[in-house]
Amino acid sequence: MSAIVQESLDRPAFEQQHDQVVRQEIETFREKANAFLAGEIPEDQFRPFRLKHGIYGQRQANVQMVRCKIPSGMVTARQMEQLARIADEFGGGRGHLTTRQNIQYHFVPLARVPDLMHLLADVGMTNREACYNTVRNVTACVWSGIGRDQVFDVRPYAQKLAYAFLRKDLTGNLPRKFKFTFDGCAGRDCTMSAIHDVGLRAVIRDGRRGFRVVVGGGLGPLPTEAQLLEEFLPEEHLIHKSEAVLRVFNQYGNRKNKNTARLKFVVRERGFAWLKEEIERQYQDILAHGGIAWPEMVPEGFGGYQSQPQPLGDGALLPVVNGNGSGSATYDRWLRTNVVEQQQTGYASVVVRVDQGNLTSAQMRALARMASAAGDGLIRIAVNQNVVLSFVPLTNLPRVYAALAEVSLAESGADEIEDVITCPGAYSCNLGLTKSMNLGAAVQEAVRGYGDAHVRKLTVKISGCPNSCGHHWIADFGFYGNARKIDGKELPYYMMLLGGGYDEQGIMRFGLGVQSIPARLAPQAVARVLDHFIANRQEGESFRQYVMRHKVETFRAMTADLAKPAELFPELYQDWGDDAPFSLQLGRGECAV
Repeated sequence: MSAIVQESLDRPAFEQQHDQVVRQEIETFREKANAFLAGEIPEDQFRPFRLKHGIYGQRQANVQMVRCKIPSGMVTARQMEQLARIADEFGGGRGHLTTRQNIQYHFVPLARVPDLMHLLADVGMTNREACYNTVRNVTACVWSGIGRDQVFDVRPYAQKLAYAFLRKDLTGNLPRKFKFTFDGCAGRDCTMSAIHDVGLRAVIRDGRRGFRVVVGGGLGPLPTEAQLLEEFLPEEHLIHKSEAVLRVFNQYGNRKNKNTARLKFVVRERGFAWLKEEIERQYQDILAHGGIAWPEMVPEGFGGYQSQPQPLGDGALLPVVNGNGSGSATYDRWLRTNVVEQQQTGYASVVVRVDQGNLTSAQMRALARMASAAGDGLIRIAVNQNVVLSFVPLTNLPRVYAALAEVSLAESGADEIEDVITCPGAYSCNLGLTKSMNLGAAVQEAVRGYGDAHVRKLTVKISGCPNSCGHHWIADFGFYGNARKIDGKELPYYMMLLGGGYDEQGIMRFGLGVQSIPARLAPQAVARVLDHFIANRQEGESFRQYVMRHKVETFRAMTADLAKPAELFPELYQDWGDDAPFSLQLGRGECAV
C-alpha cells in the first residue's frame, strides 16, 4: 500500500483523536475559568493557565483579548467565514490582524471564551499557546508557493514545525516567549528573520532542500539582530535542530527576571560561540537518543492545510496593465501597487490593504467569498497586517477590485508609506501608554499627499509602548509611546526613530532615536523630515543613508520646537482620538508573566 493511500486511510482516526484532545482541553479551560470567576482559584494561579491558552487580560475590567494562532499565516475561506462569525458573536463585529499573522478579538467576557474556542476548533484552528512563555505562532513568507523568486514553498515546513511543538512539555513553559519564522524567497527577507529567536531561509544546495539558520534575534526595548548558526541545515534535520535550540533556551534562559529572559540575553551573557557549542551538544544527544518527532501529517485546516484543495482553472494569458491603462486612474494605481503576477502563468496575487490590521466581520466574509470565487480558496495574512488573495486569473482582477471597493478594502498603496503598521496600544493593552492605532491614522493622512517616488516606498511603524509589537525599530519612521508631565499635567508623547530597516547589503539595522514629541505633533514631525529629505536627498541615496549623513542632531534641531512647544494648546493634553485629558493608566503587563 502506498504512503499516500495509507495517509488517506489514517487521517479520519488521526483527526478524531486530535479533536478529542482539543475539546477536552477547552472544557478543562471552562472548568478552571468558572472556578476562578467563583473565587475558588486565585488570580496568580489562573493567569499562567489562561495565558497558555491564548487569553490575555485587558486594561478594561472583566473582559479578555483572545488571540488565535494562524500557522504560516494561512486560513481557508471556510475558516475566514468562521472568524467573521466569531467577530459578530464575541468581538463587537471586528478582529485585529497582528504582526505575527495572528487574529485577535477584544472585549470578550471570560465566561464566554470556551464557546469561542469551540468555534475555532470546529474549523481546525486554535488559540493554544498564542500567548505566554511558549513557542508562539510560527510565521512564514506570504509569497510561499506563488512568488516568482521563490526558492521552494516553505509552508509545509512551517505547518509541521508548528504542530510538532504544540502541546509539548518542552515548549509549554519556557523562560520566555519563543519565535520561529520561515522565508522562501531569494534575495529578500519577507518575514524579518533577523528579529526572531530562530529564522529559517530556504536554500537549495546540490539539489537538496534545506535552510539557512539564524538565532538569537528580537526587538523589545533592547533590539538585537540574530546571528548565523548554520549556512545549510538539510530539511530532514529541521525539527531536531530546532528542538536543540529550544532545549538550550529552556535550560539557560533567565527564569528569575522575565525582562532579560529571551534567547538574545543568553547570547549576551554567555557568548555566541558558547551557544553554538551547546546547541550542537543537544543536537547530538537528540540524534543519539531521540527527540520530538517530525509529524507525518497535520490536522485539516491547520495553517490553512487542505487535504482536497479546490481545483484551479487556467489563468488568462493577459497583461495586468496594458500600455494605455484601463481609463480609471484609481484602478490603474491599485494594479500598480497592490497586484503582483505569480510564478504561475496567468495568475496574480492581490494585496489587500488592512489599515492598522482592523477587519470588520463583513470584510472577512467578503474576503472569504472572493478567495472561493476568484482565487484558490485561501487567504494569506501577512506580517505587515495586510491580506493576500492568490491565484486570481488576470481577467478577474476588475471584478475583485469592485468587490473590494464594496467593503472599503480597495485602497491602493500597499507597502507604501501610508500603509502604516501599528499595535492596538492603549486601546486594549495593559502596557499600552498611547493609542497607537489613532496616531497611525493621523500619520496616514499627513503623508497621503506625497507623490515623490522615494517617499512612497518608505515605512511607518508605531507601537503604544517600548515593547515593539508594532516593530518601530525597523521602520524608516518608527514611533513608540511614552508620557511626560508639563506643569503637573500628563501629556502623551512618542519617541521618534529614523532610518530603521535594511541597509544596502541587506543587513537589518535599527532606527536611531531622535527625541520624544507630543502625540498631537508627531504627524507634523514626519512631514518636516519628509520635506527635508525631498529637498536634500543625494542621487542614489537611501533614506537610511540620508539619516546617517545628516546625523541625529540635525533632526533634533529640526523638531526641537515640537518636542518642547511654546504654546500648550488644549489638544496637546489629549491622545489621538480622545476628547478627554490624557491619563497614564497601566494595568499589570502579561507579556512576560
